[in-house]
Amino acid sequence: MSQSRWHRVTRRVTRRVTAALKPGRSGEFALTSAVVVLVATGLAGCGTSLKSAELPTTTADLVKQAKQEGEVDWVAPKTQEQMQPVIDLFEKTYPGIKVTYSDVKPGDEVSQLKVEQAAGKVSIDVGNAGGVSVAPAAPLADSIDWATYGIPASDVMADDFVYIWASPKVWAYNTDKVKPDDVPTSWEDLLDPRWSGGKISAESRATFLAVWHLDSSLGDKEALAWATRFAAQKPHYSPDLTQSEAPIETGQVSIGTSLVNLVLSAKAKGAPVAIAPISPTTANESYLFVPKGAPHPAAAALLTAFLSSDEAQAALAKTYNSRIPVSTDCSDPGRTPVLEAICKTGLTWFPTSTLDDYESLSNLFAKGAEALGTNVS
Repeated sequence: MSQSRWHRVTRRVTRRVTAALKPGRSGEFALTSAVVVLVATGLAGCGTSLKSAELPTTTADLVKQAKQEGEVDWVAPKTQEQMQPVIDLFEKTYPGIKVTYSDVKPGDEVSQLKVEQAAGKVSIDVGNAGGVSVAPAAPLADSIDWATYGIPASDVMADDFVYIWASPKVWAYNTDKVKPDDVPTSWEDLLDPRWSGGKISAESRATFLAVWHLDSSLGDKEALAWATRFAAQKPHYSPDLTQSEAPIETGQVSIGTSLVNLVLSAKAKGAPVAIAPISPTTANESYLFVPKGAPHPAAAALLTAFLSSDEAQAALAKTYNSRIPVSTDCSDPGRTPVLEAICKTGLTWFPTSTLDDYESLSNLFAKGAEALGTNVS
């Protein structure tokens, strides 16, 4: 890192540390966060000399090397309970390789990897990227020829990301609070005054607006105009889509943004929730990747390839986490519970096909949060 760059980083972090120590703030936590920012922005900016992993050219040899490594550390923003069935299946298929799984938010994962790669000591073998974390995760991913291990090109995005599951964004409603005849069926219906005054909830980061960018018949300008009108409804906001599900289940709100997986899981447990037939939406793909410098690269590549297999996909489907067609295709709706649910509801959906899509969406989300009045950064 150049001296002038270092001075700029130091000044920026000094301001953050000073702000963190102001009265009324949690000094210890805030200072720790500021130090993490220093390392992430400062060290990561210096670059890293990590090289791509040297992996075998056959799956048989990959298994041998993976068994020699004996372990693999996987992080993703899903509960241990949801991932345990497929973890058990992997360990049964490849005895001697232990999977350590951690439920980590994508943003935290990216920050951790930046710090670790800059320091040349990585602890994560398999990372997860989806939505707003895809673009920042791209330079952290190792280059692996996934076709060598049987993964088709259709399941690989930007060369290094392997499509493993989808979490389609949806509008869900509380069936005790909303009568069948009153269920909204379009984005315009969500602006009905009956939902004003906190009766509707939305994710504050505005990622649910993604489809306006991906569907050529809509557009960013129209998305922001809609968001401005929606904000006038005085909705209830949640930090992310995962947390926006709870107010719907409890009846705090009548309808709100969510993910198909959360709705189906809650419904299976008896919660009064259902998917509203509001289209279009997005497939909301989620990818796995092997970070540069992964301590167990062969086991990481093997786990990723395994999770892409039909056997693992069937296990993931039971917890609503498998792949679906990335764009509207209901020719085989019974393939997975998620696909069956969105096809039965009559949803249409669009893919986020390229890294450019993910990078350009970040601009929409920032402007969308401004339109919603939730951009407080």
